[in-house]
Formats: sequence, structure tokens, C-alpha cells
Amino acid sequence: MVLSIISIELAIFLFVLALFAGIGISAIGPGGIFVTIALFLFVPISSAEVAGTASATFIATGLLAAYLYRLSGDFAVGYARETAIILSGMSIVGAVAGSQANLVIPDDVFGILLAVFVAVVGGIIVYREFIGLEPRNYLDSATDLQRRALLSVLGFGVGFIGGLLGVGGPVIMVPLLVILGVPMLISLAVAQVQSIFISGFATAGYWLGDAVSIPLAILVGVPQLIGVVIGWRVAHLVAEERLRIALGVVLVVIAPAIAY
Repeated sequence: MVLSIISIELAIFLFVLALFAGIGISAIGPGGIFVTIALFLFVPISSAEVAGTASATFIATGLLAAYLYRLSGDFAVGYARETAIILSGMSIVGAVAGSQANLVIPDDVFGILLAVFVAVVGGIIVYREFIGLEPRNYLDSATDLQRRALLSVLGFGVGFIGGLLGVGGPVIMVPLLVILGVPMLISLAVAQVQSIFISGFATAGYWLGDAVSIPLAILVGVPQLIGVVIGWRVAHLVAEERLRIALGVVLVVIAPAIAY
């Protein structure tokens, strides 16, 4: 059993880190990636078990966060529901393609490209906030066809990344939607729904390969769920511009970790 080879100190560390990761998931988007990194660095299990176990917890966090954002009415604003449906559907297609591409594209090469992309997006978000540039919602100004086409491309792209590298969902989708001018709360809400589908597909594959540790998933999953509730409250109490700055800073910080 995995937990039998984990010290009490490491278990406490993982619990606390997962709590803050859960806050990040529902407050700004990025968060779960820290759990993945911690499992990879500190727990003596295979990379497949790391990805499979982490993905299993993201199904639960996505379900809870989506439910909370539904309670707060964020799916009733604008094109939120349509956005969630299109992104989720196309992310499944992208995840399938990404998992196949994983067989021929070196993860380290693509990981470096993704890290650069994440850092640039984070830098743009922070820069726009500091110079006082008001976000323009490009989805509102687009025609129905243009909006759905753009969302389809985004959904496929994020799903592809998720299938290829085991990342995606809120960590990528939230900043992309923010760049497009979508309000922060709506971006967070729809990204949670998409993460359910990406993580569900990934977990199913890893489960078939016996690469999901249930005890470890519970250890880091329960505190993440607690953190998700806290993060949801934070997202509704803190001004959107502050959330966007926090998002940008976190993206720049985690970029090296993605490359690693």
C-alpha cells in the first residue's frame, strides 16, 4: 500500500499543500498542478500513478466547484452554459488526440513550449492589470458562429494538452478565457465543468492500467475539496482585478515547474 511507505511528516505536508491547491483551483484556476508536482517529487510511485491519482482527485474537485458556482448563479450569466458545453465536448476529442500524440511527441519538448506559453499568458494578464487596460469580452462581440468556433478550438486545444501532458482544465482554460475578456467568475465556473471531462477521461485510462492509488487520492483529495469551498468563497469576496493579478503571478511562477 502506498500510504505505508509515506512518513507522517510527508502525509501532513501533502494534506496541507492539497488544501491550498484546492483553494487555488476554485479561486483563480491553477492549483491542482501543485498536487501533481508534489506527488511526482516526494512520493515513490510511477509517473503513471502520479497522473492517474491526481486526475482522480480533479474529477471530485471539478464536480464540487461546478456545483458551487452553479449555486452562486455564475452559469446563468451570458453564454456561460453554452461555453461550458462546447468546451467540455471538444475537450474530450482533444484529450483523445493528445493521448495518441503522446506516443510520438517527446513530453519534455512540449512541456517546455507549454511552460513558455503559460509564462507569457501570465505576464500579459499582469501587464494589462497594471497599466489599467480594461478587458474586452471578445465572445460578446463575436457572431454566434464565430463564438462557437473559437470555443471549439479552445476546448480541443486544452483537451489536447491535457491528454498529452496530464495538465489542462482550469490551469490553462481560465487564463485563456480571461485574455479573451470573459469575466473571472464565469471563466472559473466553465473551466471546472471542462476539468471533469478531461480528468474523467484520463482517470479511466489510468484506472484500466492499474495506475490509480485510492488511498493516496483520498489523502490529497479530501483537503482539496475543503480548499475548493474556501476558494469559491474567496473568488466571490475578492475584487476581480486582484484575482486576475494573482492568476497571472501564479502562472509565471508555475511555468518552470511545468517545464520540469
